[in-house]
Amino acid sequence: QVQLVESGGGLVQPGGSLRLSCVASGSIFTISVMLWYRQAPGKQREWVATSAGSTSYADSVKGRFTISRDSARDTVYLQMNNLKPEDTAVYYCNANVRSAASYSYQNYWGQGTQVTVSS
Repeated sequence: QVQLVESGGGLVQPGGSLRLSCVASGSIFTISVMLWYRQAPGKQREWVATSAGSTSYADSVKGRFTISRDSARDTVYLQMNNLKPEDTAVYYCNANVRSAASYSYQNYWGQGTQVTVSS
């Protein structure tokens, strides 16, 4: 079994910064892609950023957020700068993982970490 655990959320003022982390653990052979999503109150979950060799971002965060990955530690980060109140959401880590006992990839979600941007 594989677990994803996010950390680093909190309360920050507009214009501030936060760095989220997501660590994957368990029976991991390889991870093909790691992503960040977010879900604001009353809204659907939306994609934020992807790390899969190259990186990509939602237009709403481009230029402010940076996704990075430490493959040796099965960890993905999301550096969030110039945060806005509309960035307030629960942020979720997502990954496609191949376990040591399988030739196929399975998709996993973390439990989420709350980010609140408010003065």
